[in-house]
Amino acid sequence: MTVTRQRSTRSTQTNFASQLLSRKQTRKIVAPIIALFIFLVVWQLLCMSPTAPIPAPTQVLQDTWELIVDPFFNNGGTNVGLFWQIMASLRRVAIGFTLAAVVGIALGVLIGTSGLIYDAIDPLFQVLRTVPPLAWLPISLAAFRDNEPSAIFVIFITAIWPIIINTAVGVQQVPQDYKNVSRVLQLSRWQYFTNILIPATVPYVFTGLRIGVGLSWLAIVAAEMLIGGVGIGFFIWDAWNSSLISEIILALVYVGIVGLLLDKLMAFIGRLVVPGEAGR
Repeated sequence: MTVTRQRSTRSTQTNFASQLLSRKQTRKIVAPIIALFIFLVVWQLLCMSPTAPIPAPTQVLQDTWELIVDPFFNNGGTNVGLFWQIMASLRRVAIGFTLAAVVGIALGVLIGTSGLIYDAIDPLFQVLRTVPPLAWLPISLAAFRDNEPSAIFVIFITAIWPIIINTAVGVQQVPQDYKNVSRVLQLSRWQYFTNILIPATVPYVFTGLRIGVGLSWLAIVAAEMLIGGVGIGFFIWDAWNSSLISEIILALVYVGIVGLLLDKLMAFIGRLVVPGEAGR
């Protein structure tokens, strides 16, 4: 009888936990949908007047329907669908962010392992990282004399600072016990680097990468407004010059969705590399 009661109690607890988990998952799905619906209703009510400065959601949908249903058209030049506009921006982000990740992680490890170098360079980095992304664009245009590498440089210089700083902090936060173990085992520098330093630093690195990819996406949208060509940033600026507010709103929605997906992608990769730690 006692065993039967214990099994029954465990079964009841399991069912309760399962129901609780199911409710939380349902809430995470339903709550954002309700919030979005309320937002759209409020927006619609505030902008129903013909004199409203911003079109209502129904008007935006009506004005941009062709762009939504056919994002793949390509009529040459800058007259291409939103898919190609976003892909052009993502290509620039991929190049600039990859360069920033490689250089930033290497510099972060170097700076973090040397207290002297960190003390010497940290003030300079703290000053440079506060420079707005677009402030670098004139310098890059003067240096490269071409729009494409200039835009990529703006992404690179924007994304590299959080990667360097977080990596350096991660290296400095390696527990002293780990260092003592490496000395006891007489590990070589390479063994210490691969077996202790890198695993302990990875969560910090992915925090920097996650911040960096978000800043990269912000920077390219702003930079493309000035350099022109195919890209979601130039699409927004061109729509503004043509007074196509609905197209601007649609582009902003796409920019937000892509930015969210980039952040989630980096978080997913972080969880694969360091389960339960990186990319939370």
